[in-house]
Amino acid sequence: MKAIPIFPCPVREVAHTWIRLSDGTRLAARLWIPEAAEHLPVPAILEYIPYRKRDFEAVGDAVTHGYFAGHGYACVRVDLRGAGESEGVLRDEYLPLEQQDGLEVLRWIAAQPWCNGNIGMIGISWGGFNGLQIAALQPPELKAVITVCSTDDRYADDVHYMGGCLLGDNLSWASTMFAYNACPPDPLLVGETWRDMWMERLEKSGLWLAEWLSHQRRDDYWRHGSVCEDFAAIRCPVMAVSGWADGYSNAVFRLLAGLDTPRKGLSVPGAISIPISAYPVRPSGFSRKRSVGGTPG
Repeated sequence: MKAIPIFPCPVREVAHTWIRLSDGTRLAARLWIPEAAEHLPVPAILEYIPYRKRDFEAVGDAVTHGYFAGHGYACVRVDLRGAGESEGVLRDEYLPLEQQDGLEVLRWIAAQPWCNGNIGMIGISWGGFNGLQIAALQPPELKAVITVCSTDDRYADDVHYMGGCLLGDNLSWASTMFAYNACPPDPLLVGETWRDMWMERLEKSGLWLAEWLSHQRRDDYWRHGSVCEDFAAIRCPVMAVSGWADGYSNAVFRLLAGLDTPRKGLSVPGAISIPISAYPVRPSGFSRKRSVGGTPG
């Protein structure tokens, strides 16, 4: 007689571990592993964002990934290169290096004894963007993407420009990321190198606003990472989620129309938030990048 799984199942949490990339850079990760996965490998879920697993996102990560892990998935929360305790410098959004690092992270996860080689990516805004972008590179380990409050078109429907017009969010979002990039890594995790890592970030992360303002027309800078340029490159199943009062609501319907792969769309009565924490808001009060109870970028 086949055993019936009982959920939630016991979970082992690893508050911090390193993922070493081929160039020697170490990315910081937090893990939630079903205890049974040590003997019976399970699928994994990756969230890959710059929002500091150690502090800013610690509580929300524990709720979301703890839930998924309790229902049989190994969950991996990784800070991008140059964010949180991850080594290196974060120089801009959605760079090719970010995506190549993501491919290495997927290979690392698939090689772990608790993973059966099948991985899904989930993320809101930034994590929704790079889930689609990495899917377009067709890594064999990536079997599905849930993209929440993101866009397929970085120029025509993001925080920078719309209809050729400069948006106020271009400035506010640059300011937000300037503040994130100015935060140091935690000395308790990285050791005596923390100050050198911090100084490197302060000196080299750059003024992202200047870069964004230097590309006021649709050019290769914005085409990169805009999956609408080649929907056919995405071959894994996709679920696209957004809210009625979110600035990214239109992308759900474009993805449903443009993708030629198994796909679903969900539009909820709220602004930028994961569906389990969303609640109705009035459209007049929306922000493209954050809302009360939501997550930045």
